[in-house]
Amino acid sequence: MTQQVIGKYRWTICAMVFFATTINYLDRAVISILKSDLTKQFHWTESDYANIVIAFQVCYAIGFLGAGRLIDKLGTKIGYALATALWSVAAIGHGFVTSTVGFFVARGALGLTESGNFPAAIKTVAEWFPKKERAFATGIFNSGANIGAILAPLTVPLIAQEFGWKWAFILTGLVGFIWLIFWFVIYEVPKKHKKLSKAEFDYIHSDPEEAKDEDGNEKKISWTKLLTYKQTWAFAIGKFFTDPVWWFYLFWLPDFLEKQYGLMGTAKSLPLALAYTLSTIGSVFGGWLPMWFIKKGWPVFRSRKTAMLIFAIAILPVVSAQYLGRIDMWLAVVMIGFAMGMHQAWSSNIFTTVSDMFPKSATASVTGIGGMFGAVGGILIAKGAGTLFDYYKSIGDKETGYLIMFIICGVAYLIAWLIMHFLVPKLKKIDY
Repeated sequence: MTQQVIGKYRWTICAMVFFATTINYLDRAVISILKSDLTKQFHWTESDYANIVIAFQVCYAIGFLGAGRLIDKLGTKIGYALATALWSVAAIGHGFVTSTVGFFVARGALGLTESGNFPAAIKTVAEWFPKKERAFATGIFNSGANIGAILAPLTVPLIAQEFGWKWAFILTGLVGFIWLIFWFVIYEVPKKHKKLSKAEFDYIHSDPEEAKDEDGNEKKISWTKLLTYKQTWAFAIGKFFTDPVWWFYLFWLPDFLEKQYGLMGTAKSLPLALAYTLSTIGSVFGGWLPMWFIKKGWPVFRSRKTAMLIFAIAILPVVSAQYLGRIDMWLAVVMIGFAMGMHQAWSSNIFTTVSDMFPKSATASVTGIGGMFGAVGGILIAKGAGTLFDYYKSIGDKETGYLIMFIICGVAYLIAWLIMHFLVPKLKKIDY
């Protein structure tokens, strides 16, 4: 069937998920852009900032445990809307904080509520796309993370400069409520959607049928049972090793530019925008590459794992970012941006392995479990980075801490890939 005959409405749904992810990352990135201003006002040390980041990540991890399960129960329409409304309120709440303790509470609330985005997004893609298109759709919506991170340095410093830092949190938080209006107008599950043609519905459901219960509904599975599968652990461990790298870039890249090159305020905007633009390209490329392999006749799982190995190897040169930065700042920015792009390419595929291995009824739950593991890894890297930077700052060394962190960022993906390959060397679809 041609694209014209099939229809394109599923890509409208993908666009909605893209914008939700953009808003999600815009809200969480605001604090990293304002770190210098907030540090001066509240007299934070590097460890103070790390602990505030950890407050977000602890609650993000806890939230993931419940968010995936809740979205599987509520469904994508209500579950996604509830998560977006709650995290938007939490983002706005930062503008009313008056103390460091208040930031711990606000960041915790944001982490708890933002955890709903990816379980809802992955479930939406599983419902609206056949397997061969899921990585590409995931790459597109996942690039929203980069767009959100690009918008933050382009808008937040200007808002803070004109209206104060409080309004930077409030105005960015309000954007989520605009998205909610469009979500309720546009979204419904495929079998209930009036604008979806029969041809496109059949194309979306062209994969083999999944197990049904006696009433014809998709079978449900408990967390306890999910944890008995190697497939669950492969995804969770992969997220544990690689998610923290993205957290590090998100929360410390603006600080790296300030500490290493003296960039302040809006001066950070262009290098940050370049880095996240490269990561956007990587996200879409990461979704396209396995689809290209599949069109060449490769099995889906082999295509996915081969692409992930390519991305893991391509990330390795980021260990030289600190050295290249001594020659020219832009060399470091390009190298880091390329590594961020390969991370997003990896991310597009590791998310899609969930729907490769599990029925749609379990995708949000498994995504939640993996997200929790990724957030725990993020907690460890935040605490480690804060302690490392404070130590080297105390001895007058501004470079070694970042050198160590970039080495960790470079090797994490190969370790993750090897463990995942050992646990699940071949695709075995869970059928219960």
